[in-house]
Amino acid sequence: MATNSQQSVQALPIDIHYNKLLDWLINRRHCDQQWQKTAAQIREKINTAIQDMPPVTEITQLLQGSYINYFHCQQIVELLKDTDFGKKNMIGQYSSQKMKDWMEIIKMYETDGVYLAETAQMMARNVNYEIPAMKKQISKCQQLQKECDRKEADYASKSTDLKKKYDSKCKELGIQGKKIKSELAALVEDLPKTFDKICDSTSGLTLATDFYKDFVQFLTNEDPGENNLPMLKHIIKNGNTTTYEWRTGTKPEKIDCTKLFIDTTDEQDPLTDSADIDWGAVGEAGDGNIADIDFVDDINLDLSEITLETGGNVEGTENQDAIDFSVVEPDKDSNGIDYSDLVIVEHAEDGVAKGEDALSLLDNPKTRAMFLDDLLELEAFLVQRLEEMKEEGNFLSSSQFQSAPSSLQVTRETVEGMLIKVKDIYSQLTTVKMHHLMLIRNSPRYVDRLRDDLKQILTLADKMTFHEKEMVVKKEEAIQEQTEIQPKLDMIIKKTKEVQKQMETEISKKYKDRNVNIMGEINTV
Repeated sequence: MATNSQQSVQALPIDIHYNKLLDWLINRRHCDQQWQKTAAQIREKINTAIQDMPPVTEITQLLQGSYINYFHCQQIVELLKDTDFGKKNMIGQYSSQKMKDWMEIIKMYETDGVYLAETAQMMARNVNYEIPAMKKQISKCQQLQKECDRKEADYASKSTDLKKKYDSKCKELGIQGKKIKSELAALVEDLPKTFDKICDSTSGLTLATDFYKDFVQFLTNEDPGENNLPMLKHIIKNGNTTTYEWRTGTKPEKIDCTKLFIDTTDEQDPLTDSADIDWGAVGEAGDGNIADIDFVDDINLDLSEITLETGGNVEGTENQDAIDFSVVEPDKDSNGIDYSDLVIVEHAEDGVAKGEDALSLLDNPKTRAMFLDDLLELEAFLVQRLEEMKEEGNFLSSSQFQSAPSSLQVTRETVEGMLIKVKDIYSQLTTVKMHHLMLIRNSPRYVDRLRDDLKQILTLADKMTFHEKEMVVKKEEAIQEQTEIQPKLDMIIKKTKEVQKQMETEISKKYKDRNVNIMGEINTV
């Protein structure tokens, strides 16, 4: 019975958790509780013995990149036996001091089971600290690569959107955007020609103005006279005359007008000028630690906040966002613009137009506003007439106009044609481009502010491009760090697995070759 019982026990495996292995060895007196002192002495001897080792490839590999333990020492001794250090004397002892040193190290390891305690501690340290730390660092590098990819795409998208916005703003202004001030100055110089073309197109409004005048006269039985669209009718009849002619009714003998001057000397192309901005060397930020990357908050940039400075809103026009076409008095800052450059003088002597009098009607902010008011008044009248004409069943309205003159007996299509012409002329004067040109005309210094607003968009685009490149560098650094850590992790896992098997074998020898299993996370690393 006793023999059968012993055989049953012998067949049972010994399962030991790797975290409890050191305590298990000490409790069963396989190693001494004060083993650290001996281990420190052994470590000193190993540091001395590894000096001037023979150039054997296997030995060199053992000594590189790993912590020298008892099992390494055994392998080194076996390898030294095949060299000159393995020669023995006549009495069978090794004659080489190097071999004697390594044999002494092995003997010290085996005394009181120091090698078992040291190996158990090393396994626990690797599984609990070294391997998790490396895995965590690799995971951080991988997460950083994904973050860099996302940030890189966001920055690239923002940069593209900003450049498109710059092109869109330049297109609104009618310029290419290569030399902003020079191009705007050229447009301002052509402004009088543009005004003349608009005035020429007003000739097509004669039918509409007559229709409005006859309608008012029919309803009130009174001739509206000069109070009916005075500025519009003047321009239709006389064109874009000077303010002096509008005020006095006679052409000036002399026009004394200061020529608008915009300084465009030394102007650089903003597309290349902004590229010269030094945002700092890519990859020099921080102390070189990949984990310390500070992603900038500029990625949250709202492109809708980047707008060229304009005033209020005009109803019923295209491109009307943030545009104020109301009358702008000189020296008043309704749009944040200083109009002190617009010199206004009192009415000069007869025959000489100076200051405000020398400006054309569409060039003068006051008279231009009057012209726009007349257009809006005429537009409102035509819109109302169209609404009334839609009511085909309105007997009172139709009977009321039976006695109206033939000029009022028009079709709905005719009124719609009149309305289209009025809106067309109004829209030509209220575009974003025209608004900015008028502001520049009134204050040449406004062109600098306009140029700075446009350059700001390009500057932000270049900043986004810089951060995009920075993310590429950070990603490469993360990849490089992961590449360096991964082989070390693979090596330490491999060595830990090897030591686990060696420890199971050594413990098994002490228990008559019973199966020994070191359990725990060590089997899943």
